Amino acid sequence: MEENDNLDPIPKPDSLLALHTVAEKLFTTLREWFDVKPNVVIDLSEIDSAIAELGESEMIAAMAMRKLQALHLIATPGVLTTTDVVLAIINDLDRALLQAPSMFLERKATQTDWDKEFEILNEPNISMDSPLASDQIDPEIQDFQLQHALLHEAVQDVVEAAEGEIRFFQ
Repeated sequence: MEENDNLDPIPKPDSLLALHTVAEKLFTTLREWFDVKPNVVIDLSEIDSAIAELGESEMIAAMAMRKLQALHLIATPGVLTTTDVVLAIINDLDRALLQAPSMFLERKATQTDWDKEFEILNEPNISMDSPLASDQIDPEIQDFQLQHALLHEAVQDVVEAAEGEIRFFQ
């Protein structure tokens, strides 16, 4: 490989381009699950001011949504990016996306009016969208996890396309 070859952008793998749509879906789901407002304020008054904020599920989701905005941009056809940028953004997102389904279920459980839910279970002809047994998979969470897995697939393809080096992608 000539020295100049590392400067020439290579085409983005299809799996990276697909993250344009994936990022949008994950972004929308996090907004819905955690009621994230269109504008989020972060407290930068002191170094310790983030301690309380970063323990809140809404703030964790908001920070992940910001990273999803960046991922959406770099997954856009024609937008120049590099191997290390793709890896860094997806790495930053990974922990929040792993935790999101359990944080969502915990949040949902604490906000549920359980007396009302038990009354609904006794009504005839009820239609349940959610699983009824603890071993059933929630389709909404399963879809979220499948979308999340596509980020890992894209990372693998980016590293392979770059042959393990930091390369430009367009």
